Amino acid sequence: MSLTLSILDLAPIAPGESAGASFEASVALAQAAERNGYKRVWYAEHHNMESIASSATSVLIAHIAAHTETIRLGAGGIMLPNHAPLTIAEQFGTLETLHPGRIDLGLGRAPGSDQATMRALRRDHSSAESFPQDVLELQAYLRGQSRIPGVQAVPGAGTDVPLYILGSSLFGAQLAAALGLPYAFASHFSPDALEQAVTLYRREFKPSAQLSEPYVIAGANVVAAEDADEAARDFEALRRIRVRMFISRGPSTPEYSDEEIDAFLTTREGRGIAHMMKYTGVGTGADVRGFLEDFAELAQADEVIVAHQSVTSAGRIRSLELTANAMKATSV
Repeated sequence: MSLTLSILDLAPIAPGESAGASFEASVALAQAAERNGYKRVWYAEHHNMESIASSATSVLIAHIAAHTETIRLGAGGIMLPNHAPLTIAEQFGTLETLHPGRIDLGLGRAPGSDQATMRALRRDHSSAESFPQDVLELQAYLRGQSRIPGVQAVPGAGTDVPLYILGSSLFGAQLAAALGLPYAFASHFSPDALEQAVTLYRREFKPSAQLSEPYVIAGANVVAAEDADEAARDFEALRRIRVRMFISRGPSTPEYSDEEIDAFLTTREGRGIAHMMKYTGVGTGADVRGFLEDFAELAQADEVIVAHQSVTSAGRIRSLELTANAMKATSV
């Protein structure tokens, strides 16, 4: 592939399926990504979401790493205000020790949850304010240069697990630039500030021990199928699932029909939810290739991290394969 592609796996739990089935699907997806030349697979920390199984992110990474051989794996990302930096240094130091040269650590400051879940996590509302300092503390543990006398990450010290700053606003761009770290923008679900944030990051970037030049990863959704009409139908089904996820809260929520969901999508609120998937490539492999090339140029991206979307695990793997094959065809 001439364009560097990676995978974002949200470990989705399909309706009527179990978390165990989701983990099996994630193993199969990572193995397919490894076979097809993707650079890395990342998993996102979410809590209290019935449709996402990646809450214990570092544990899932360990499981996937044991079932793959070469592909890089990591967090996209760990929501650092939910954790003590020492704990994350120990977890990812352990992963790097077990799987040398294969582990990434993306860091975000969002809660990855709702207000009630924040309380259940014992997270203080002001914890995000110390995010820059927490990133530096975590980085120091991984370098074996602890900022707290007498405290070391074991394992972790000296592993130098590479850090990435995740964001969907100018804050993350400014922080990544100031610290000289790679920047990953969550444009797969929060598209609006993409161009402004990347421009700011590239303009203000300061070289560091980890990185000499700015490096941008941008997120996009892809729904690829052999037939463009099939891909379009799959995308419509996925969009309805996303809307249901946002408007369904608790067991008392009514079951909305497809017609009711489609009607909701014509409202201001519905259009807002649909807009979250602005950067989505839908169609054949060739269609998706054109989208990804244009998107990478728009985003000034060195790498595009793709969330392959389908209502089935087999569909996600097929989308992954069709995209990879189309990208390889352009580099021959």
